[in-house]
Amino acid sequence: MINPTILLTPGPTPVPEAVRKLMAEPIFHHRTPRYRKIFGDVSERLKKVFMTRNPVYTFAGSGSLAMEAAIVNFHSAGDKILIGENGKFAERFTAIARAFGLNPIVIKMPLGEAVPPAMIEEALKKDPDIKAVCVQLCETSTAVLNDIKAIGAVVAKTNALLIVDAISGLGADRIETDNWNVDLVIAGSQKALMLPPGLAFLSVSEKARARMATAKLPRYYYDLKYYEKSLRDSDTPWTPALTLVIGLQKSLEMIEAEGLENVFKRCSENAQFTRDTLRKMGLNIFSKAPSSTVTAACMPEGVDGEKLTQYMRDEKGIAMAGGQGDQMKGKVVRICHMGAITRKDLETGLKVLDESLKEKKSSSGSCCCCK
Repeated sequence: MINPTILLTPGPTPVPEAVRKLMAEPIFHHRTPRYRKIFGDVSERLKKVFMTRNPVYTFAGSGSLAMEAAIVNFHSAGDKILIGENGKFAERFTAIARAFGLNPIVIKMPLGEAVPPAMIEEALKKDPDIKAVCVQLCETSTAVLNDIKAIGAVVAKTNALLIVDAISGLGADRIETDNWNVDLVIAGSQKALMLPPGLAFLSVSEKARARMATAKLPRYYYDLKYYEKSLRDSDTPWTPALTLVIGLQKSLEMIEAEGLENVFKRCSENAQFTRDTLRKMGLNIFSKAPSSTVTAACMPEGVDGEKLTQYMRDEKGIAMAGGQGDQMKGKVVRICHMGAITRKDLETGLKVLDESLKEKKSSSGSCCCCK
């Protein structure tokens, strides 16, 4: 068994050396002008990546924490929320809603398909009491990209809030938060922002802030009234993930130096390269609406994607991801092309994938990757 040398999983993604070096420097106290200067700078730079003029709140925690914050800060018990379910992470919105006594109305899509804006529009017309619409930017489990611009245009005509989980997609798949009428955008540090896991983010529109004043669900750690007050002083209410925030300042500088539009272009081109290469290998692409964040490749008959990814990771040093959930496990291999992942990384990883599949075929179905 060897340690992976190339990380192509959809989180965590590679952390650039310049970011790692900064995070390895001696730690200092966070309740100081030195930290507040860094955090204030980070909070402003985040707005550029989110493409918003509104505040972006930073939490010490995983992306799921920000998903929960996006629900509990803006709703009261019994509220109806519409959820476009097209994968495992969209289902998490439903689970959170039920945990807090909300009434989720689910649009269930076949895996591999995007949530149609027309279906959201129809549901909102049918029930004007719906308080929010929850969808993914990129559904990481299936590599599907939802049309957030079109969905935003639909939801903006109503009193409902549009909540978008962009944990994996932010900084890889385009999302124009303000221009597309998105009220709450959720993100995480370990994806296109090129950091280790541990930070979560939430941008909040004026429309959402007005709703927050009347929301009655219980909350404490992620109660945005505390974060709102602290943000005015370039601070957080609770102990921050100090070294991650320091690293974030550097990764945001790197994104700005490249230019956000160039980042989108690079991720899109690398995604297309990945899909083209997979097709040349004889593999089908699972998503009917492909993302620039991650690609899901269907495994040939008789090949277990879980065993294949374990084999490549442990024996060849290439880390890819298998499928998630009962319907997807073993059926796909997911390859990431966001953040600091380079074309060379993809070329090497895809070559190893091809070699591993050929090894399976030449072994007459008896290798470790067979079902």
